[in-house]
Amino acid sequence: MIPENRHIIDVRMNKNDLEILVRGSEEIIPEDSFLEKINGKKKLRVKAGFDPTSPDLHLGHTVLLNKMKLFQDFGHEIIFLIGDFTGLVGDPSGVNETRPVLTEDQLKENAETYKAQVFKILDPKKTEVRFNSEWMNKVHPSEFIKLLSSYTVARMLERDDFARRYKSQQPISIHEFLYPILQGYDSVELKADIELGGTDQKFNLLLGREVQKHYGVHQQAIFTVPLLEGLDGVKKMSKSLNNYVALEDKPDEMFGKLMSISDELMWRYFSLLSFKSSKDIEKLKNAEKEGENPRDIKFLLAEEIVDRFHEGQGKKAKENFIERFQKGNTPENVENMLIDIEGESELLTRILKDCDLLKSTSEGMRLIKQGAIKVDGEKVSDDKYKLKKGKENLVQVGKKKIAKIILN
Repeated sequence: MIPENRHIIDVRMNKNDLEILVRGSEEIIPEDSFLEKINGKKKLRVKAGFDPTSPDLHLGHTVLLNKMKLFQDFGHEIIFLIGDFTGLVGDPSGVNETRPVLTEDQLKENAETYKAQVFKILDPKKTEVRFNSEWMNKVHPSEFIKLLSSYTVARMLERDDFARRYKSQQPISIHEFLYPILQGYDSVELKADIELGGTDQKFNLLLGREVQKHYGVHQQAIFTVPLLEGLDGVKKMSKSLNNYVALEDKPDEMFGKLMSISDELMWRYFSLLSFKSSKDIEKLKNAEKEGENPRDIKFLLAEEIVDRFHEGQGKKAKENFIERFQKGNTPENVENMLIDIEGESELLTRILKDCDLLKSTSEGMRLIKQGAIKVDGEKVSDDKYKLKKGKENLVQVGKKKIAKIILN
């Protein structure tokens, strides 16, 4: 990975542009080759592949798409590759069992939705959209054998997920070995200079360099980005886990999902999804430390992302959220409670116990895990959540207990 300040002195490219380009990257391999390519005079062919295994693209995909857009803005040729052929095989990356195989009709239907959604980010006039069935359906069996000779079974079993499954005697189908080799051949056909992918794609991307070498063509540099955690803050964003925000979600739904993430996860989303500068994000972090309500900072994130995919709808989605989850849920006769504390903040569970809204702090921890406690309409996910002195907090415990609490 390129060190924090190294790119400033190693290349002639505008340092601000390069800082934006590499911010949030996980690894760049090999560094010297990447810097040489990015500093050259020719337009680079920058490739990223997406298998159409589900109809929806989500915010997890946009971490990569946003990088593609930056390369595009800097004048390089962007190739959005739809893996309609590799999708028949199924990517084994990060899985513990063989993926179910989709039909060609399912893949074609999903691919059409991908084409429509990707242009919410990329410029359609400057994007080369390709399908790897274009060349794979034409590969002669003898050429296919030559392709498979580019890598060994022993090297394939060095891959973490394959090694883990082999050791635990879980089945590995022969066709799963084909996937990374086929992905590498895509780089040969597309003459890729750089390939982008998530961290789980590192093995596939590196193997692409080997396949290019096998065919005697220049080798790509690889650029990996982190995987975005889903709304649960634990597993990567995925439709199958129902922890995702789809690009096709309506504004209010998208805003509400983003407001449901934890305060800690919010900063991860700012880092990987926001177009705000590092300096602006740091200012927001300092504001939180100085007492700014994390909810209000999260409003900025949710509004920015809604505006990106539903132009001009972010502010309205925020107003609807406040109306629905804050003003609309406040009974007229809600009890006001003024609580004296010694410090500047106090644990929410302790305050609720003192207010007789909980029988014990352990009950509070259990209810927080169940998503049954809200502050200002937002679910609390951290059992160490604190209320700050001097601010009015609308707190709801379960469906019936609600109070306005002010710490004095």
